[in-house]
Amino acid sequence: MNASKFHFACLALAASGLFIAANVAAVPYIPTSDEQVLERLPLVPSDPAARELRALRDELARQPERGDLAVALARRYTELGRVKGDPRFAGYAQAALARWWEQAEPPAEVLLVRATLRQRTHDFDAALADLAILLRRSPRDGQARLTRATILQVQGAFDAAANECAALRRLAPEVVWAACAYGLAGVTGRLRESYDALAALLSRQPEAKPEVRAWVLSMLAEMAARAGLNDAAEAHFREALAIDPSDHYLLTAYADWLLDQQRPAQVVKILDRQQRTDALLLRHALALKALNSPDLAATVEQLRARFAASRLRGDRVHLREEARFTRELLGDNPAALALARDNWAVQKEVPDLRLLLETALASNDVATVDSVRQWLARSRAEDVVINRLLR
Repeated sequence: MNASKFHFACLALAASGLFIAANVAAVPYIPTSDEQVLERLPLVPSDPAARELRALRDELARQPERGDLAVALARRYTELGRVKGDPRFAGYAQAALARWWEQAEPPAEVLLVRATLRQRTHDFDAALADLAILLRRSPRDGQARLTRATILQVQGAFDAAANECAALRRLAPEVVWAACAYGLAGVTGRLRESYDALAALLSRQPEAKPEVRAWVLSMLAEMAARAGLNDAAEAHFREALAIDPSDHYLLTAYADWLLDQQRPAQVVKILDRQQRTDALLLRHALALKALNSPDLAATVEQLRARFAASRLRGDRVHLREEARFTRELLGDNPAALALARDNWAVQKEVPDLRLLLETALASNDVATVDSVRQWLARSRAEDVVINRLLR
């Protein structure tokens, strides 16, 4: 998921004193030797985060049996992956937990981080199994409940997700459980009602931490966009970005909205120095295409290389992005449809449904278009763009 919900569930829980993270199952590429370097992570030695990580790694090397150190290091890598939008950090987090990774029932702290990492790689069944063990031990673990709700919603198991959101009411701050509940209701037939309720709740929460406020504002922005409330959507995006102007998910979501509004020049402006992830570079390329920019060809080749590197690593986190790249920039509709179907098999959020519909329409695949109609009828999800495409 590209997962909006994964991304901001992580943020909200971290800000609430809890902890979580997000997202595509794949067989990792195995280098032929220890000396082989596939890619270098975007940290420099002088970066405070790099120094912190080095100190944790050194301490863990001296005391490899210290589970608390391993969990602290894994959490830090996971948080960096969330902030930077870089799935490679998940591999480093897993390596920190190597001593406990294969244990059937490791300590609770390891279970939670392992579930988070499995969620991030879209190994949802394994993540849910870890969370089941954790909740059997600690039924009142709010973070585990929210993580379960997030995974279940992305899988389209809406009734089960609703049960977890309801359980959160007794375990988490009001804004967290309400965002869980209203976010779910917003994709199951009560979009405008949920948007209004969540907006009213946030207005009554002036003391909310900035991270939580940005999380809720991002949800409101996307709900408003799906409802066609464009002025409100832009206001929410701008307010959230004022809190954290470098957040890669917020930038991606806002860029998508701007592209839908036919405002590519603004996308180029906000992403001028923000192309560190595949998702952001893709939006930049789509804006360049809309502007007929001579820089487009080089950007397309850069994206082509990035997706090839992802496949080399066995990393399939960004199927959604690769499907859009393949259709909108390469013009290969059959390949894009195959990627969109693979993505839909893993995650079933509204953007995934829109992607599946757009690729099916471009390929004249009537059966897939009908399946989209059937999903909408069952889920009662609402989106003005999808509705327009289906007319």
